[in-house]
Amino acid sequence: MGATRTFLEELLAGNQRHVESLPEDYFSEVQTGQHPDTVAICCSDSRVPQEHMWGVDHPGVVFTPSNIGNQVWDDDDGERIVDGGVLYPIHHTDTDVAAVVGHTGCGAVTAAYRAATGGELPGPQGVDKWVEMLVPVVEKAIESDLIDRETDETTVINQLVEYNVDHQAEFLRESADVPDDVDVYGFVYDFQGVYGNEFGRAYLVNVNGETDSGAIAELLPDEFATATQSILY
Repeated sequence: MGATRTFLEELLAGNQRHVESLPEDYFSEVQTGQHPDTVAICCSDSRVPQEHMWGVDHPGVVFTPSNIGNQVWDDDDGERIVDGGVLYPIHHTDTDVAAVVGHTGCGAVTAAYRAATGGELPGPQGVDKWVEMLVPVVEKAIESDLIDRETDETTVINQLVEYNVDHQAEFLRESADVPDDVDVYGFVYDFQGVYGNEFGRAYLVNVNGETDSGAIAELLPDEFATATQSILY
């Protein structure tokens, strides 16, 4: 209990610093409601700081659901439906942008790849459920000509990460529960230097179904030209 108690105290001390750092009116505009600009579905991972990665320093801007493998869906008695954490802000807080955010070196994608290629699921069942939902995505990717299985596993995993982001974004765009006027973007958060040498960069890999990095770059100001890399196409 000693080590646990020490960390508990660290959490409380950290929250105290947070409280003391906030301006007096920090929550004034969102205390009775929220209208976030975007909902960003990220992978559950301690290395992916959801709000901090966008430079957000005030509440109410980004609605931040997350799960294993940044999956936009859930299983409802055998049917895949858009996850409520994504749909809630779209239907109830006037949010009209959805971002799917994967990350380099994703453990969920790694587990799904190994399961798809004859390995065991990692366990326990609460984890396996989400990994199993990723397996068909990985299998589809492997069957395509986009994944270079002749290279090392690390490269394959990162290609699958980007493929999964595209696949999740496509599911959102095709869902009847997501209005046509909602923009859907796909990003890969890179803290390993896979896409370039800017660690922590969220590389834009999909804009409403467009995956060509050159075409995406043309949609953006020149200052963001280096943020549109792809390792898949």
